[in-house]
Amino acid sequence: MGAADVVPGVSGGTIAFITGIYEELLNSIRSVNGEAVRLLLKFNLAGFWKHINGTFLVVLLAGILFSVASLSRLILFLLEAYPEMLWAFFFGLIVASVVVVSKKITRWSAGVILAGIIGTVVAYFVTVMSPTQTPEAYWFIFLSGAIAICAMILPGISGSFLLVLLAKYEFILNAVKELRIDVVATFALGCLTGILAFSHVLNWMLKHYHNVTVALLTGFMLGSLNKVWPWKETIETYTDRHGVVKPLVQENVLPTEYLQLTGQEPYLLYGVLLAIFGFLIVYLIDRVTADNTEEV
Repeated sequence: MGAADVVPGVSGGTIAFITGIYEELLNSIRSVNGEAVRLLLKFNLAGFWKHINGTFLVVLLAGILFSVASLSRLILFLLEAYPEMLWAFFFGLIVASVVVVSKKITRWSAGVILAGIIGTVVAYFVTVMSPTQTPEAYWFIFLSGAIAICAMILPGISGSFLLVLLAKYEFILNAVKELRIDVVATFALGCLTGILAFSHVLNWMLKHYHNVTVALLTGFMLGSLNKVWPWKETIETYTDRHGVVKPLVQENVLPTEYLQLTGQEPYLLYGVLLAIFGFLIVYLIDRVTADNTEEV
C-alpha cells in the first residue's frame, strides 16, 4: 500500500482491496472511537488493543511507513528517468484490479451498473483536472492530508494524485526526505482526522449497499486508467516555486506516435512486458488470498 500511495495515479486502497484486507482495515480504523478512548483512560491497555485490532493496524502502518520512507527516492527517480515503464507496470496492475474487484459484486442490477458508470466518470474527470498553485500554510497542509488520506483508502482514486492537484505532492515528499518534522506532523494529523471520519462513511456503505459500493469503487479504478496510461504528450507546462518546468496538461497518445511527438523512446516492448507482469502480480495475489479464505 505504501509503494502504491507514493505514485500519483495509483491508490493504496486498490492494494488493500485485492489482498482481501479492505473491510478489516475499515473496521479497524473506525474502532478508534469513544469506546477506545474510554478503555485507554481506564488504563485497560489489553482491552484497548483488542478493541482497535492493534496488531493489524501497527503491522500495516509499519509496512506503509517503511515503504514510503524507503521507496520515495526510488519512485521519484523512476518517474523522472523511466516514466513509460513505471506507468505501464501500474496500468497492468490496475486493469487486473478492475477484474478482481468486480468479481466481488454478487448481484448485478441497474443501480449497480449506474454506480459503476458514475465511479468511472468521476475518476476520469479527477484525472484530467489541472494542478493549481496553493498556499504552504499549516492549515492547508492539514487539509491536504485529510483530503489525500480519504482518497488513499478509496480503490482507484489516488491520494498522491490529489496531492499533485493540490500542488503538495513533491512538497510533502521533500518534507519527508528533509525530515521537516513540523510539516510532516501537520500532514499526518490531517491524515488521521480525515481517515477516522471517512472510514465510518465507507464502512456503512459497504455494510448496507455492498454491491453498489463495490461497483462504485470498481468504476473509480476504471476511470483512473486515463491517468496511468504510459504514453503522454505534454500540452501545457508550469514552473514550480523552485523554477523547475513541470507538465500541467497532458494528452494520451499511442505508443507508435510517442517517439514522433515527444522525441523520447516509448520502450513499448518493456512497457507491455511490465504491464503483463503487473497484471499477473494482482492475479496471483487474488488467487492466494482466495485460497487462504477458502481454507479458513
